[in-house]
Amino acid sequence: MSLRLILLAASLSAFALPALAAADAQAGRELVLRSCSSCHALSGTQRATDSAPPLSFLAKDNKARPAWVRGWLMDPHPPMPNIMLNRAQIDNVIAYLNTLPAD
Repeated sequence: MSLRLILLAASLSAFALPALAAADAQAGRELVLRSCSSCHALSGTQRATDSAPPLSFLAKDNKARPAWVRGWLMDPHPPMPNIMLNRAQIDNVIAYLNTLPAD
């Protein structure tokens, strides 16, 4: 039974990896600049709003807990505005966060 689970997990990850590689970090950056930079500072040295963490913090959190950041983007909670991102946009934002240094 465990061999079946291992084979299933391996086959599912084989399909997921190309989808992750297809994410467009530049498109994610453009989306972040348009939609997120009014609240989130683009670097740890800049300030935006008092309640929104800088993108460098999100990049660190994304590298440590990517499922949490993805979940947050899929279903934002206050005080974040309820922006509706599709799966490709979320993948692009995640890809962009992965390009940032984690402060």
